[in-house]
Amino acid sequence: MDSFLQEVKEKLGGNDDFLIQPDEICGVPVVMMGFTSLIDLVSTKIALRKNMDNADPAPQSVADMMSLLGDIKEMDANEAYALFVGGKFIIYFESEQRCVIVEPFPVVLNRSIESPTNENVLQGPISSFIEDIDTNIGMVRKQMMSKHVRVKSYLAGNDQHKKISLIYDNLNVDPELVNNVTSEIEKNLHREINNMQNMAKTLGFSSWSAIPRFNTTELPQEVASALKKGRVVLFIDRLPFALVLPNLLWDMFSLENDRNFPIPLTIVIRLLRVIGVLITLLAPGIYVALVAVNPEVLRIELALNIAQSREGVPYPAIVEIILMLVVLELIIEASTRLPKSIGPTITMVGGIILGQAVVTARLVSNLLIIVLAATTIANSTVVGFQNSLSIRLFKYVIVILSAIYGVLGLLGGLVLLSTYLASLTTFGISYLNFSMKKGELENG
Repeated sequence: MDSFLQEVKEKLGGNDDFLIQPDEICGVPVVMMGFTSLIDLVSTKIALRKNMDNADPAPQSVADMMSLLGDIKEMDANEAYALFVGGKFIIYFESEQRCVIVEPFPVVLNRSIESPTNENVLQGPISSFIEDIDTNIGMVRKQMMSKHVRVKSYLAGNDQHKKISLIYDNLNVDPELVNNVTSEIEKNLHREINNMQNMAKTLGFSSWSAIPRFNTTELPQEVASALKKGRVVLFIDRLPFALVLPNLLWDMFSLENDRNFPIPLTIVIRLLRVIGVLITLLAPGIYVALVAVNPEVLRIELALNIAQSREGVPYPAIVEIILMLVVLELIIEASTRLPKSIGPTITMVGGIILGQAVVTARLVSNLLIIVLAATTIANSTVVGFQNSLSIRLFKYVIVILSAIYGVLGLLGGLVLLSTYLASLTTFGISYLNFSMKKGELENG
C-alpha cells in the first residue's frame, strides 16, 4: 500500500465514520477519503460523476481530470487530517501520488438563524450569530455591504484545530492595530482555543483581568457599527458571537440600536445606563458607610428611621449586606442555569419568600432590601453580560472599603477603580477612549 494511504489509515482508520474507499473515475483507480459524519457522501459522488460527464471539453489525461475535480496538492497525513476535520473530501490518485481536494456537499450540522438569546433588540434587526463561522461572516457582509471589508482566517491549535477569522474595515481601521492583532494571533497559533480564556492568552492578554479586553456581541448590526468605528472583529468557529477589539468604557453604555430612536430619547437611554452603573457601584457602599461608620452625615430624622428599621438585627451592617449580596448572586446564577420553563418562577418565588422571611426574622433591615433591589435592577441596565459581571465584582471592593473607612473609603474605592480603568490598554489603546479614529493608536 502507498505510504501516504498507510499513514492516513494508521492515523484515522480507527474511526468508524471515516471513509477510505477504493473507486474508479473514468477508468482511473482512485481512493476516496473523508468523514461521513461531515459530508453527504451520496450527493457528493453524484455531483462528481455529473461534473465529469458534462465536462466540455472532455478531459484527455489524468491531469485534466484532476484539475476538473478540485485543487491538486501533494500533502502528508497531518495536512490531510486538518482538511478532513474541516469537512473536506479528498480523492487520492495512486498513479500520480497526488491528492485532489474536493468541496463536498456538507451534512447540515448548524441551527438556523434565530433571534438573540442574550441581547434584546427594539426596533432593529433581530437575527443573531450562530455556531458556523462562515455563516457569521456572511451575515456581517450582508449587514455592511462594503468593498472595504477584509477577512483573514487562521487555523489555530495543534491537536484540536479551530478556525479563527479576523474582520476589519480597510478604510477606517488603523493599520497598526491590525498588524498588532495579526502578529499576536500568528505568534500563538499553536495554542488550543476552546474558550474565551484561551482566546485572551492567544491575543497576549492576561486571563486575570477583571475587565474583558474584547466586547462580545450576538448582533451583526453591532459588528458593522464597530467596523465603521475602526475596530477589528474576531470570529471563532463554534462560538455564536463576535469579539470586538478593543473594548472601551463607553461600550457598556452605548448600542448602535439606540440610534433608531430620536436623539433626545437616545441621550436619555444612555444617561439611564450611566445612572444604573453608579447606583450599582455606590448604593451598597453608601448604605454601609452611613449606617455603620458615618451616621452623623444623615439628617437626624433619617438616622432615627434607619436605626429603628435595624432594631433587633444581630449583625453589623457589613455582614448583613455581604450576606444578602451573596444570596442575590446565588439567585441570579440559579436563574441562568435553570431550565427556561421553571427558572423565572423558582427564582421569583424564592426571592420574594426569602426577602420576606429574612425581614420578618429580623436578620436584615427593610432598608437593605430596598437598596439591594435597586442595585440588582440597576446592574441589569448595562450593555453586555460580561460588563455587568465586572461591575458586580467591583461593588464588593467599594463595600469593604466603606465598612472600614466610611464615606472616605467610598471615595477611595472610586479613585482606585478609576485608576485601574485608566491603566488598562489594549494594543496601545486606552480603555477610557470614547472613540476610535484612524491614526490615534498610541505607541506601547
